Amino acid sequence: MHSVIIVEGKHDKERLSPLVNAETVILCTYGIPTHDHLMELKTTIGDAQVYIFTDHDRAGRRIRGILNEEFPDAVHLHTKAEYGGVENTPLVYLTHILERYELLAETNERHM
Repeated sequence: MHSVIIVEGKHDKERLSPLVNAETVILCTYGIPTHDHLMELKTTIGDAQVYIFTDHDRAGRRIRGILNEEFPDAVHLHTKAEYGGVENTPLVYLTHILERYELLAETNERHM
């Protein structure tokens, strides 16, 4: 595992999974993470590069803040407010974000 993208839920994960490269793992918080879940995430992630990609709403900002405390060196990925959340973000926009951070699968790079 080279890098980890932390998202809020399974629909976000389903949206991103076909786009990311093989070295990237997507993990979910499934809402506001508990202390135990945060510790589990830290153990799973180890020293991999962390990317936080939460929705552009109140809950997403709260989750981002909690994750930022546990992973202060994480890179923050953002979607536009007009999309509402990761799962509703157009694939072309997600592709550009993932490409910028070298997280995009090669098969997706060819189709841009």
